[in-house]
Amino acid sequence: MQDFLTFFETMPIWMKAAWVFFVLALFWVLEGYYSLINLKYKKWKHAKTNLILLAFVMVINAVFGIATAAIFIWLNDSQFGLLHLFEAPIFVELLLSLLVLDFIAQYGVHYLLHKVPAMWRLHIVHHSDKHVDATTGTRHHPFDFIIRETFALIAVVIMGMPIAFYLFYRILSVLFTYWTHANISLPAWLDKGISYVFVTPNMHKFHHHYQLPWTDSNFGNMFSIWDRLFGTFVYDDTKKIKYGVDLADHIDDENIFTQLGIPFNKTVVSKGKESH
Repeated sequence: MQDFLTFFETMPIWMKAAWVFFVLALFWVLEGYYSLINLKYKKWKHAKTNLILLAFVMVINAVFGIATAAIFIWLNDSQFGLLHLFEAPIFVELLLSLLVLDFIAQYGVHYLLHKVPAMWRLHIVHHSDKHVDATTGTRHHPFDFIIRETFALIAVVIMGMPIAFYLFYRILSVLFTYWTHANISLPAWLDKGISYVFVTPNMHKFHHHYQLPWTDSNFGNMFSIWDRLFGTFVYDDTKKIKYGVDLADHIDDENIFTQLGIPFNKTVVSKGKESH
């Protein structure tokens, strides 16, 4: 197990970037053969905006990498964090760390991005995509992503986890992000069965429905247990889903400058939020 984790700790940057593009390309190809919804759009034109936003994300990742390194050095020297309060097998510590990271840096911050008005305006960019596919997983306003990364570091400090745990989580998070957004169709029995523990493509698609209450459901990224525990889990007929978000239906979802400006665009009125 230690050798396995050491691999992620010593993983070069080029390999991490290659993993992102490999997983994205894999689901990009698969959704062409096993589509859940027949999306009538120009796939490459749609991808352009989302890939530009991915470039912003990768730059932010590089900056946060410096901050992360400093935090892990401090954690190692200070022995701060919950993991230092007890002894357990390494796989138990890893599982606990993944659960806390997923709860705080995925479910928790995602819930806040929907419920706090200023944060929601940033998150509209992600939901304004009217054709959800694998590339939608990369579609985050830079400020939205900075908030997410900040919460991830908070989870790291709370647990006092080693850097290998965090890097393994990042690798898994990339896989789940593209898997859950991909326009792929799994057998209904398989998708629903997996959704009892993990977030699945069908499960996450309800979150991208254009209207409440489905928009404010299924906040999880890896584990579906948080949505089940806190009553935010939804599973229904995927044929009822319409992508986008009602308050930005008039916005060009494929224009990068329009998307970057959404949080500051006063013509985007939170109609759905005001009526609920």
